[in-house]
Amino acid sequence: MKSSPVPSSSLESPAADNGRPRLYPGLPTTCDGAEAVVHVETHITQGAGAFPITSSTTMGGGYNAAVMNGKHNLWDDPLLFVEPESEHSAASFCEGFAAAGGRVTNFTSGQGLVLMKEVLYTISGKRLPVVMNIGARALTSQSLNVHAGHDDLMSVADCGWGMLLGRNAQAAGDLCLIARRAAEASHTPFFNAQDGFLTTHTVERVHLPEPEFMREFIGSPRERLMSIVDPDNPIMSGVVQNQDSYMKGKIAQRWYYDRVVPALREAFDLFYEKTGRRYDFVLPHRLEDAEYVIVGMGSYMETAEAAVDYLRSEKGIRAGCLSILCFRPFPARQVVEALSHCKAVSVLERMDDPLSTTGNHLTREIKAAFCDALTGQGGQQRAERVPRIYSGSAGLGSRDVRPGDIMAVVDNMIEEGPDYFCVGIDHALALQMREDPDLRPPGTFSMRGHSVGGFGSVTTNKVIATIAGDVFGKDVQAYPKYGSEKKGLPTTYYLTIAENHIQVHAELEHVDLIVLNDTTALFSGNPLKGAVQGGAVIMQSSYDDPLDVWSRIPPHHRVTIRQLDLRVYFADMVQIAREVASLADLQMRMQGIVLLGAFLKLTPYGGSSGMTDEQVYEGVEKALRKYFGKRGERVVQDNLQCVKRGYQELREVPQSIIEQSEAAPVP
Repeated sequence: MKSSPVPSSSLESPAADNGRPRLYPGLPTTCDGAEAVVHVETHITQGAGAFPITSSTTMGGGYNAAVMNGKHNLWDDPLLFVEPESEHSAASFCEGFAAAGGRVTNFTSGQGLVLMKEVLYTISGKRLPVVMNIGARALTSQSLNVHAGHDDLMSVADCGWGMLLGRNAQAAGDLCLIARRAAEASHTPFFNAQDGFLTTHTVERVHLPEPEFMREFIGSPRERLMSIVDPDNPIMSGVVQNQDSYMKGKIAQRWYYDRVVPALREAFDLFYEKTGRRYDFVLPHRLEDAEYVIVGMGSYMETAEAAVDYLRSEKGIRAGCLSILCFRPFPARQVVEALSHCKAVSVLERMDDPLSTTGNHLTREIKAAFCDALTGQGGQQRAERVPRIYSGSAGLGSRDVRPGDIMAVVDNMIEEGPDYFCVGIDHALALQMREDPDLRPPGTFSMRGHSVGGFGSVTTNKVIATIAGDVFGKDVQAYPKYGSEKKGLPTTYYLTIAENHIQVHAELEHVDLIVLNDTTALFSGNPLKGAVQGGAVIMQSSYDDPLDVWSRIPPHHRVTIRQLDLRVYFADMVQIAREVASLADLQMRMQGIVLLGAFLKLTPYGGSSGMTDEQVYEGVEKALRKYFGKRGERVVQDNLQCVKRGYQELREVPQSIIEQSEAAPVP
C-alpha cells in the first residue's frame, strides 16, 4: 500500500453539489466506456446500423446482444440492429432510418469513420439528428494500429457534426445522452467520442443514468423526431441544386448551426440540475492563478490534473489544465477567457500533422480563437495579450502518457523550449522526463499481470474489478494492453483499487501484486519492474515443491525478490482449469479465472468489508454470471469452482528458501 497527495475530485463525480440532493444520482456499478454507451443507447434508441471495428466492436456487440435478447427501449419499441457490408453502408442505413423519423445510432472507429465521410455530409445537410459513438483510433499511415488516436476524429471535423469527447467511462455514457438531446433540439448530428481502448475497454466505477431519467431527459422519439419522407407531408431534401440555388441552401443551414450552442448549453445545465454531474464545453482545473497550462482532450487530461496538483503542492509551480469536452462547435470564447491570463499554454494532441505550420488541429483552433480576440472579432471581447502557445503530440496509438510527461511539458514552457515537441518516445523532438511520481490516491492497491492472449486473464481482470467495485464498494480502474494480433501473444493487464477516484490513466509502474500467468515473461523482459517494497508475486507453476518453483526463477529476478522483500506464491492454474472445465475449449480460457481465488486470499478486501465468506462468494457468482452467464449455468459454476480452488490451492514459497544465498540446483 502507498500514500500520495489526494487528487482533486473528478468533475464527472456523481456526488451532490453542496449537500443538495439530486433527483437522479445514477445507478452505481462497474463498467467500461463501451458498456456505458450501450446502456444508454439500448434504452433510448430504436435501432443501430453499424459495421463496428476495433475499438468500437464491443459497443456494436453489446447493442446486438440486447437485440438478440429481445430488448425493447423505454417506449416499448423492439430494438433493431443491422450490420451491412461496410461502414459506408452503415452510415447510409443510419441516414435512411433517421430520414424516416427513427432514433438511430452507430458505433465505429478509425478507418471506418473515414470511410463514412461522404455520407456524413449528407446526414448533416438533411438535418438528421443521428448520434454516432466513436472509439477514437489512430489511422493507419506508416503502419496499422488499432489503439487510441484522434486523427480519425479530426478527419471528419468539417462534416457539420457536433463533437463531444469524454475523459472516462462515466463521461462516455453521460455525454451520449447530452449529445442526443442537443442533436434533436438543433437538428444537428453529433459524434460522442471516447479514447479507443483507453476508455472503451477500461473498467471503472460509474453511476449509469437511470431509465426514468433517460425517459425524461430525452423524450419519446415519436414526439421529438419527424420524418422527411412522409408522403402526407412532403418536403424537399437531398435534391440536385445548380448555380442558382445551391449556395442559398448551404448558407441557410447556418440557421440550424446557430442553435447548437444554446442546445448544448441547455443540455449541460439540465443534466447537472438533475444528476449533479457537471459537464461543459471546457473543464478548467486550477486555472484561476495558473501561469503554465496544459490543454487537451480525452483520457490523459485526468492524468494532467493529477500532475498539476503535484506540481503545485510539491514544486510550488502555478500550473493548471483545461480539458476540451466539445470540439464542435469549438468553444473559442470560453478557451480565450480561460487562458488569456496565462504566461504559456501547451496543447497536447493524439495526432501529428507535420505539414501544418501552426500546429495540429486543436492548436490551430486555439490560435485562431486568440487571433479573433486580439481584433475583437468572432463575438469576442478584445484581448490585450496572447500567451505563448506550444504544440505537442502525445499518446499516439495509445502510447503511454505519464505524469512525468506532463511535468516535462510544464518544464518546457518554463524554460521557453521548442514550440513543437512530443513526449513518451526516444526522439530528437521528444521532451525527457526528469521525474515520474506515483500519483495514485492514498491507500491504493495496484496489480499488473503478464499473460498470453486466450488465457482468459483480461476477462478475469474485469471480473476482479467488478467485485472490488460492486461487492466491496471501491473505486477501480482495470484495463488491458495488447496488440491487434491478440490471441497467442503477450498480454499485459492492469488493475488499480482505491477509495477515491483514480485520475491517472497510465501503465502501472508502482505495483503491489505482480501476476505471472505466463512465466516465460521472466526470461524475456523485466516483469518485476515497479514492484513495491513488501509486495507479492503470484506464479503459474506445475511444480509442487516450493524449492522447485524458486529454483526456476532466473537468478537476477531472485535478487530483486530478496531486495524488495517480495512474497512469492504459486498455483497450477493450468491443471485446475483442465480438471474443472466441462468443455474442452474452455480449458485454456479458464486458467485465468483461478487468479480471482488467489486475489481474494491475498488481499484484505473481503475481511475488511465485514462480509462473510458466503456473502463474498455470492458477489463473486454474480460477477461471473455477468461475464459468463451467456455461456450457460454449467460454465458459470465451473468458473466459480476454479475460483474456490484457486483460493484453496494457492501456496507460498517459504521465506527460508528465499533467504538462501542461492537455491539448490534443479534435480
